[in-house]
Amino acid sequence: MKKVIAIFVAVIFVFAMASFSFATEEKKAAPAPASAPAPAEKPKVKQVTGNVKAVDMKAMTITVTKMMKDKAEDTVVTVSDKTKIMMGEAKKALADVKAGDKVTAKYTEVEGKNMAKSVAIHEPEKKAEPAAKPMEKK
Repeated sequence: MKKVIAIFVAVIFVFAMASFSFATEEKKAAPAPASAPAPAEKPKVKQVTGNVKAVDMKAMTITVTKMMKDKAEDTVVTVSDKTKIMMGEAKKALADVKAGDKVTAKYTEVEGKNMAKSVAIHEPEKKAEPAAKPMEKK
Protein backbone atom coordinates (compact mmCIF):
# COMPACT_ATOMS: atom_id res chain seq x y z
CA MET A 1 0.00 0.00 0.00
CA LYS A 2 2.87 2.42 0.80
CA LYS A 3 4.34 1.83 -2.70
CA VAL A 4 1.00 2.68 -4.36
CA ILE A 5 0.69 5.94 -2.41
CA ALA A 6 4.32 6.87 -3.19
CA ILE A 7 3.78 6.22 -6.93
CA PHE A 8 0.50 8.19 -6.85
CA VAL A 9 2.20 11.21 -5.16
CA ALA A 10 5.11 11.04 -7.66
CA VAL A 11 2.71 11.06 -10.65
CA ILE A 12 0.77 14.04 -9.23
CA PHE A 13 4.09 15.85 -8.63
CA VAL A 14 5.16 15.29 -12.27
CA PHE A 15 1.81 16.61 -13.60
CA ALA A 16 2.01 19.65 -11.30
CA MET A 17 5.50 20.53 -12.56
CA ALA A 18 4.47 20.05 -16.20
CA SER A 19 1.45 22.33 -15.87
CA PHE A 20 3.57 24.95 -14.06
CA SER A 21 6.11 25.02 -16.91
CA PHE A 22 3.37 25.35 -19.57
CA ALA A 23 1.81 28.27 -17.66
CA THR A 24 5.19 30.03 -17.50
CA GLU A 25 5.72 29.62 -21.27
CA GLU A 26 2.29 31.13 -22.02
CA LYS A 27 3.10 34.24 -19.95
CA LYS A 28 6.38 34.72 -21.78
CA ALA A 29 4.80 34.27 -25.22
CA ALA A 30 1.87 36.65 -24.59
CA PRO A 31 2.50 39.99 -26.35
CA ALA A 32 2.11 43.24 -24.46
CA PRO A 33 -1.31 44.82 -24.85
CA ALA A 34 -1.49 47.31 -27.73
CA SER A 35 -3.18 49.96 -25.58
CA ALA A 36 -0.24 50.24 -23.15
CA PRO A 37 1.59 53.52 -23.77
CA ALA A 38 5.24 53.31 -24.77
CA PRO A 39 7.61 54.67 -22.13
CA ALA A 40 8.30 58.33 -22.80
CA GLU A 41 11.79 58.85 -24.18
CA LYS A 42 13.79 61.32 -22.16
CA PRO A 43 14.85 64.25 -24.35
CA LYS A 44 18.57 64.41 -24.99
CA VAL A 45 20.36 67.39 -23.40
CA LYS A 46 22.50 69.25 -25.94
CA GLN A 47 25.07 71.97 -25.34
CA VAL A 48 26.37 74.92 -27.32
CA THR A 49 29.28 77.17 -26.37
CA GLY A 50 29.93 80.39 -28.26
CA ASN A 51 29.45 84.13 -28.38
CA VAL A 52 26.05 85.77 -27.99
CA LYS A 53 24.99 87.25 -31.31
CA ALA A 54 21.63 88.64 -30.17
CA VAL A 55 19.25 88.68 -27.20
CA ASP A 56 15.51 89.06 -27.89
CA MET A 57 13.74 90.09 -24.68
CA LYS A 58 10.23 89.86 -26.21
CA ALA A 59 10.68 86.35 -27.62
CA MET A 60 12.92 85.39 -24.64
CA THR A 61 15.61 83.95 -26.91
CA ILE A 62 19.39 84.02 -27.09
CA THR A 63 21.22 83.50 -30.40
CA VAL A 64 24.59 81.82 -29.83
CA THR A 65 27.20 81.80 -32.62
CA LYS A 66 29.63 78.90 -32.65
CA MET A 67 32.56 78.64 -35.05
CA MET A 68 32.71 75.28 -36.84
CA LYS A 69 35.61 74.84 -39.28
CA ASP A 70 35.78 78.47 -40.42
CA LYS A 71 31.97 78.62 -40.62
CA ALA A 72 29.69 80.38 -38.13
CA GLU A 73 26.76 78.31 -36.90
CA ASP A 74 23.89 80.04 -35.07
CA THR A 75 21.79 78.29 -32.43
CA VAL A 76 18.70 79.98 -31.00
CA VAL A 77 17.73 78.89 -27.48
CA THR A 78 14.50 79.90 -25.76
CA VAL A 79 14.75 80.96 -22.12
CA SER A 80 11.91 80.31 -19.64
CA ASP A 81 11.30 80.99 -15.95
CA LYS A 82 12.86 77.59 -15.16
CA THR A 83 16.13 78.39 -16.95
CA LYS A 84 19.11 78.89 -14.61
CA ILE A 85 21.28 81.78 -15.80
CA MET A 86 24.55 81.95 -13.89
CA MET A 87 27.81 83.88 -13.99
CA GLY A 88 30.20 81.97 -11.78
CA GLU A 89 28.33 81.54 -8.49
CA ALA A 90 26.05 84.55 -9.04
CA LYS A 91 22.51 84.07 -10.34
CA LYS A 92 21.68 86.35 -13.29
CA ALA A 93 18.65 87.23 -15.46
CA LEU A 94 18.12 87.32 -19.22
CA ALA A 95 18.65 91.11 -19.11
CA ASP A 96 22.23 90.47 -17.89
CA VAL A 97 23.12 88.57 -21.09
CA LYS A 98 24.62 90.93 -23.68
CA ALA A 99 25.73 90.54 -27.28
CA GLY A 100 29.39 89.54 -27.36
CA ASP A 101 29.29 87.57 -24.08
CA LYS A 102 30.70 84.06 -24.19
CA VAL A 103 28.10 81.57 -22.93
CA THR A 104 27.47 77.84 -22.60
CA ALA A 105 23.82 76.91 -23.01
CA LYS A 106 22.43 73.46 -22.16
CA TYR A 107 19.11 72.79 -23.86
CA THR A 108 16.63 70.16 -25.00
CA GLU A 109 14.54 70.16 -28.14
CA VAL A 110 10.83 70.43 -27.27
CA GLU A 111 8.23 70.75 -30.02
CA GLY A 112 10.79 72.12 -32.46
CA LYS A 113 12.20 74.72 -30.03
CA ASN A 114 15.52 74.62 -28.20
CA MET A 115 14.42 75.11 -24.58
CA ALA A 116 17.34 76.22 -22.39
CA LYS A 117 17.81 74.38 -19.10
CA SER A 118 20.81 76.51 -18.09
CA VAL A 119 22.94 79.33 -19.45
CA ALA A 120 26.41 79.94 -18.02
CA ILE A 121 27.93 83.34 -18.77
CA HIS A 122 31.72 83.08 -18.85
CA GLU A 123 33.80 85.72 -17.12
CA PRO A 124 35.46 88.06 -19.63
CA GLU A 125 39.07 87.08 -20.16
CA LYS A 126 41.50 89.59 -18.74
CA LYS A 127 44.25 90.55 -21.15
CA ALA A 128 47.70 89.91 -19.79
CA GLU A 129 49.57 93.10 -19.09
CA PRO A 130 53.01 93.29 -20.67
CA ALA A 131 55.76 92.54 -18.20
CA ALA A 132 57.52 95.64 -16.92
CA LYS A 133 61.02 96.03 -18.29
CA PRO A 134 63.72 95.95 -15.66
CA MET A 135 65.33 99.29 -15.11
CA GLU A 136 68.67 99.63 -16.79
CA LYS A 137 71.64 101.09 -14.96
CA LYS A 138 73.23 104.19 -16.50
